[in-house]
Amino acid sequence: MLSALKNQAAFFRQFRQRFETTGAIAPSSRFLARSMTSFLAARNPSTPVRMLEIGPGTGPVTEAIVKLLQPHDVFDLVELNEEFVAILRSRFENETEWQRVRAQATIHQLPVQDFAAQEPYDFVISGLPLNNFPAELVTSITDTYFRLLKPGGVLSYFEYMYVRPVRKIVTRGAERIRISSIDETLQAHCDRCRIRRDNVWLNVPPAWVQHLRKPLEVR
Repeated sequence: MLSALKNQAAFFRQFRQRFETTGAIAPSSRFLARSMTSFLAARNPSTPVRMLEIGPGTGPVTEAIVKLLQPHDVFDLVELNEEFVAILRSRFENETEWQRVRAQATIHQLPVQDFAAQEPYDFVISGLPLNNFPAELVTSITDTYFRLLKPGGVLSYFEYMYVRPVRKIVTRGAERIRISSIDETLQAHCDRCRIRRDNVWLNVPPAWVQHLRKPLEVR
């Protein structure tokens, strides 16, 4: 309990200092984490998988992932924020469930665009606040998602409900152009690859979880 409160305090501190890369006032709820990991949960547990989490923060979704990992799975985490990296390392060292998969997990502290994987992944789960980024960066990041996925692999990411539609209405000038460009980029990926969208109301704020499957053949 004390550890969870410390993690929440650290998350809020980073939100105040680095809103553009943290993007939320509270860690993801267990209901959001359950939705984000639903395709991993449905996999065949006897078949080893490669799992990548991008932007895990203090680890609320990571906690759901580690409970689903099987002994021969590979788990990589990419996190840019050094305070969050320290928290994640501490959790793998000190929390029983996390200790079970510690040898399978590797934390990489760098921008995801600079991450070079040895092999592509069956599942990519991202907590990055894409709506806060420059439009060109969102294009680069989403291209990276699909570069890191195996053909047929599943990408799951979340966004807060109605953020872009509302911003497109209330903003003007450069900000409206930025939001509209992000919307076009994400919508194009969803139109081509989305297999499901979950509505998660029990989160602060409520969120949509987008699940996309990389095509088996590049078109």
